[in-house]
Amino acid sequence: MSTRSCLALVLLATAIAGCGSQAHSDAPAQSSVQAAFKDSPAPLAALHAQANQLLGGGATAFKARLRALRGYPVIVNMWASWCEPCQSEFPVYQRIAVQYGRRVAFLAVDVQDTNSNAASFLRHFPVTYPSYTDPHGRIAGSVGSDAQYMPQTWYFNSRGSMLYDKDGPYLSVNDFKRDIAFYLHVK
Repeated sequence: MSTRSCLALVLLATAIAGCGSQAHSDAPAQSSVQAAFKDSPAPLAALHAQANQLLGGGATAFKARLRALRGYPVIVNMWASWCEPCQSEFPVYQRIAVQYGRRVAFLAVDVQDTNSNAASFLRHFPVTYPSYTDPHGRIAGSVGSDAQYMPQTWYFNSRGSMLYDKDGPYLSVNDFKRDIAFYLHVK
């Protein structure tokens, strides 16, 4: 392989590797969020009131929240501030959570992270739902996920049963919408 070809491959690899770190927030304007969530059912309004917050309590608190959300389908995003695929996926979550937030409960689990790094990340990528802190990675096992990859998305039906455990990021709003329609029957 020529020096020129090697240089081209190195430049291509560098460009591809940098793609995940170049994600930009796609958070809608606060006025759009307020309009979208107007008259939300009480359990979902409680989530919206905790937008962008980091919550403690571990698996016990997380499972209690899932029980409190019975009657609504739930989507959970497992993420970390240091995870580049998570950074790439967050703009999709920002849009989808607003679009579906009156019919679907959204939660997150921040795994193996520090609160200061997670808070900084959420300032850059604000979301309309809370994240439970999980520094030791125990929440996934408590809900039956093997959590082999990050990010992960968990789908729970309105009775609280996990329907699907998706490995990897959502990079397209349309792909996410397709899975919501298929697994939760929400359009």
